[in-house]
Amino acid sequence: MSEPLAQLSLHEFANRLASKEPIPGGGAVAAVTAAHAAALGCMVLAYTLGKPKFAAHEIENKKALECLQRSQNEAHALADQDAIAYGTLSALWKLPPTDAHRVAQEPAAVRAATAAPMAIAVLARTILESLQNLPNTSNPNLISDLAIAAELATTAANAAAWNVRVNVPQLSDAAERAAAQTQLESTLASARVAADSIAKHIASIMKAK
Repeated sequence: MSEPLAQLSLHEFANRLASKEPIPGGGAVAAVTAAHAAALGCMVLAYTLGKPKFAAHEIENKKALECLQRSQNEAHALADQDAIAYGTLSALWKLPPTDAHRVAQEPAAVRAATAAPMAIAVLARTILESLQNLPNTSNPNLISDLAIAAELATTAANAAAWNVRVNVPQLSDAAERAAAQTQLESTLASARVAADSIAKHIASIMKAK
């Protein structure tokens, strides 16, 4: 990969995604979606911090902003990590199954291709948890943006999960496969709890308007 995906324009990223090349692919899309979720959450807080109406929540909102900013940067890095991991695995799969290089390198490549989307799913959960209190502590004029941020983070988690699921069966160690599956289901379950909480609070706020 010649350059970080985050340095591409939206047009360039979409065109590369549409091409007959293994990267970027679905994993990178999941990571970029997570980055957009975090960025949108940052925007909500940008219109909240410093306003007297929300002064009582200034400290917690600043912490949420810091977490979302870190998450946005991490998501960009994970987009590249996922693309590189899948590119490596894709190249190995073009070799005969008995090729010595493939036999030697495939276990680590599968592990990396599983770890990257797992990290994206975990990050998406972290973003949702950072957004969870914002319906009650942020500017209500941006409530729809907050709802969209939560939807994007949920989509990122679910999208990344598909890449974990497709790679887990290829892990050679049974205990490692079981651990990855358990981690994934736990991550998705806690992400759903946060997403449902956000949706419930936003619905209540919109109903009260």
